[in-house]
Amino acid sequence: MTARLKEKYNNDINNNLMVKFDYKSKMEIPKLTKITINMGLGEAKENTKIMESAVAELSLLSGQRPVVTKAKKSIANFKVRQGMPVGAKVTLRGENMYLFADKFFNISLPRVRDFKGVSKNSFDGRGNYSMGIKEQLIFPEIVYDNVDTVKGMNIVFTTTAKTDEEACALLEGLGMPFEK
Repeated sequence: MTARLKEKYNNDINNNLMVKFDYKSKMEIPKLTKITINMGLGEAKENTKIMESAVAELSLLSGQRPVVTKAKKSIANFKVRQGMPVGAKVTLRGENMYLFADKFFNISLPRVRDFKGVSKNSFDGRGNYSMGIKEQLIFPEIVYDNVDTVKGMNIVFTTTAKTDEEACALLEGLGMPFEK
């Protein structure tokens, strides 16, 4: 059983991008290679339960166990020591990536308050798209009663596209709701 979004990419989006950008080979067609979900938790240095709940929530919405990221340097002003846990991240590839993207585009993003679409200005110049989410409550897996603090996250869509225009066309074809 393959993900619905992967089938859509293989059947429809491939051909549309091939025609739109006049590629000579199928290998030139941009693909989604990975999705990285990152949660920065600076307040975890005082309360270790925040880190535990963030890891549990990330594993719920991604289907994988997240990696706890640690501070690379000590910063006295922020009371952070080298090696302290400061965040959690998950890198999704393959089937899990397509399942998460499908759920994110069609279920989670429309649940954002006053949602009008995501900005087209968040491309990095090399075909990758980064966006931030202010609260984890937009995901249907997260139970509101079990949430102790509202945490935001960064989500990065990494593609093989050479330009932002190609990446935008790819993500739009996959279902990313961009602003008009």
